Amino acid sequence: MGLTILQQIEETVTVIRRLYPKLNESMGPKTGIVLGSGLGNLASEIAVEAAISYSDIPHFPVSTVEGHQGKLIFGQISGKRVVILSGRFHYYEGYTPAQVVYPIRVLKFLGVETLLLSNAAGGMNKAFKVGDLMVIHDHISLFVVNPLLGKNESSLGPRFPDMSEPYSKVLIARAKEIAASLKIPVHEGVYAGVTGPTFETRAEYKLLHIAGGDAVGMSTVQEVIAARHLGLAVFAMSVITDLGIREEDNIITHEEVLQAAAAAEPKLTALFKGIIESL
Repeated sequence: MGLTILQQIEETVTVIRRLYPKLNESMGPKTGIVLGSGLGNLASEIAVEAAISYSDIPHFPVSTVEGHQGKLIFGQISGKRVVILSGRFHYYEGYTPAQVVYPIRVLKFLGVETLLLSNAAGGMNKAFKVGDLMVIHDHISLFVVNPLLGKNESSLGPRFPDMSEPYSKVLIARAKEIAASLKIPVHEGVYAGVTGPTFETRAEYKLLHIAGGDAVGMSTVQEVIAARHLGLAVFAMSVITDLGIREEDNIITHEEVLQAAAAAEPKLTALFKGIIESL
């Protein structure tokens, strides 16, 4: 008989604490950060105390996508203790939804209370251009598999978690204030989650926009569902790396997505640092 999810998390946490002996409840990080495609440079802002490869952590999947480093990094940013998932997991890589969100659950058991996420997304709002930043204030998860399907583990969260405020209004307001003070323009909108790995067809972009989406991507929503199930406060931001409402001959490639994300990264780093300092 296999291990329960709680037994797996317990094993994972035990190994992480062994590999990073300084980690304990009194000094553990309260803020967890998930870095998406091409957005890994925030890790260079951290005063690193430990960097653990995912391959050394039991029950962790391993990142297979270019632009995802695959390390769990502990340290400090602006004097605040943080833990960074440098590289995330995606349903399209062949992982189950439970595997995709497993690291988020581990962060909770390491003492994390606030989760900050970033992603690269395709813009569907006609006001957006490549390189823009969008604060996510809601999402559409109807096109992905819910990670809470199956037997509920009550020690992780309730059977029917409320999702009326998936993204913290307090953190959104704080981020907008910080963006204004740094003179970084930001949009606010709805993120539509899809499975990938194909970029969307023109008809799919149109459908998702009609459904209420301002941006679309292949990550984030499953992580947010799991985080809210766990009771974590969540903030998320998209870098608009391509435009779904585009000319007929404009073909999207992953390389272009990475380039656009990298170009916008200094703005995102400054914003995330400001949010971390305010926590």
